[in-house]
Amino acid sequence: MTRRPLIIGNASGFYGDRAAALREMLTGGPLDVLTGDYLAELTMLILGRDRLKNPDLGYAKTFARQLEECLGLAHERGVRIVTNAGGLNPAGLADAIRALAAKLGVPASVAHVEGDDLMPYEDGALTANAYLGGAGITACLRAGADVVVTGRVTDAALVSGPAAWWFDWAPDDYDRLAGAVVAGHVLECGTQATGGNYSFFTRHDVRTPGFPLAEVSEDGSSVVTKHPGTGGVVSVGTVTAQLLYETQGVRYLGPDVTARLDTVRLLSVGADRIGITGVRGDAPPGTLKVGVTRIGGWRNEVVFVLTGLDIEAKEELVRAQLADALRDVAEVDWTLARTDHADAVTEETASALLRLVVRDPSPDPVGRRLTAAAIELALASYPGFHVTAPPGPAQPYGVFTSAEVPAAAVPHTAVLPDGTRLPVPPAVAAPPSAAPPAFGARASGGRPPVPGRGGAGAGPAGPTARRPLGALVGARSGDKGGDANVGVWVESDAAWAWLHATLTVEAFQALLPETAGLPVARHVLPNLRALNFTVPGLLGDGVASGHRFDPQAKALGEWLRARHTDIPVALLPAPEATP
Repeated sequence: MTRRPLIIGNASGFYGDRAAALREMLTGGPLDVLTGDYLAELTMLILGRDRLKNPDLGYAKTFARQLEECLGLAHERGVRIVTNAGGLNPAGLADAIRALAAKLGVPASVAHVEGDDLMPYEDGALTANAYLGGAGITACLRAGADVVVTGRVTDAALVSGPAAWWFDWAPDDYDRLAGAVVAGHVLECGTQATGGNYSFFTRHDVRTPGFPLAEVSEDGSSVVTKHPGTGGVVSVGTVTAQLLYETQGVRYLGPDVTARLDTVRLLSVGADRIGITGVRGDAPPGTLKVGVTRIGGWRNEVVFVLTGLDIEAKEELVRAQLADALRDVAEVDWTLARTDHADAVTEETASALLRLVVRDPSPDPVGRRLTAAAIELALASYPGFHVTAPPGPAQPYGVFTSAEVPAAAVPHTAVLPDGTRLPVPPAVAAPPSAAPPAFGARASGGRPPVPGRGGAGAGPAGPTARRPLGALVGARSGDKGGDANVGVWVESDAAWAWLHATLTVEAFQALLPETAGLPVARHVLPNLRALNFTVPGLLGDGVASGHRFDPQAKALGEWLRARHTDIPVALLPAPEATP
């Protein structure tokens, strides 16, 4: 007998997301399961520092506060809650929720998943966590848990685990699991699926987008939507954008299944309703990713404001004046942002920003010694000298790296509501010969990247117009440690033929010169009319190191869209089409 679809929603895309979302999702319409994603690479570092101060912490405290007003509501409505807010201490958060339930008089049974924490891992590691799959969540729900708390599981496991419980899928139901993983990837970042951070945001009212939900069917297909009357939009475009977010090759590796992103098909099936079908899955690899954070050293930052005339000369002067103070600093980065305008009508728009970022293994060279040297220039440097804020003391910065460990070596454990500890066996892995290539070698689903056929502006015969790439192309970008990705897509078959032929790796690097010299790879997703570019090493040691102006590559795609190229007039929207 076919069971009705699982209605599963999301109420958090990161640690610090909209606090009211949990209540909004519980009261906005029917749900079977409500998830919350609180973990990211930077979050693990934050929680690691919390745990150093107090071993009883290490979890997302905001979730516990949200639950104070929503636990009873979830119980009344029969909604199960599944969250990775346990962070580094899922047992501690589970205990806190039990105490809260007792205080509120809510008969909620609580379970948790552990085993991802591999500390002590190596010298200098602050945290080390394996990315677990959804099988532990499935086991907890099968045991009757109303609330399931996890540590570091994959973001998509928050959906695939409940789906496997709801439909009683077997561990080798790879196509069904892959479909749920794709739905989970769409939901994991909350309102990014409903119009948030969307290239074509001006087409819709996205001032307060509602959080997304998915109706997952027994065959693994799903419909992504949102509660009636909530803001934002669910469209083929918003779902495509989220599918491209922080992904790498066409093979989306996971602990339970390898989802084939090149098989995903999207179809509008109603207002704010996008169907996801056709997803194929393969066996997972025999290893799990391990995310490791450590304190990398100490950093500081000063931003000098350069106003009016002679911007380059002013920059040259302040750099020369600080040369001695910076001589022994391990890493020094100067960036001049030309935010100034000629003949500007306000002082701010007449000013450029000169940003100095310094890093060192010791706090001394980047602490008071440097800040004193910078401030001593106040009356002795370029005309109009000032800074955006007084420089402070040196601050520790974090470094994120990843590794792999055999899945069988990780003690994945479901701790059931009655305290029973249930070992969760690893998924049966693909044989080594069938495993997908490593990240750096992946291309287009087993095919090599499409060879270059001209640079930016190459395209079909006919007149072209010099326009921003974003006049035709949408983009979404993000980070994985020190690596970035930029996914781009178009909305018609004709535009796809042009994009596929034109935006080669060489063209991409010409448009984004900061990626030159890096081993950029291009991945082709024809069903989505999309290309995904992976840029290893662009972000240095990751977001916590403050390596770049945009340390998580959130706006890298928007920079690409703003770059000008020659676009066939026939493909441009009517107002853009004049050569």
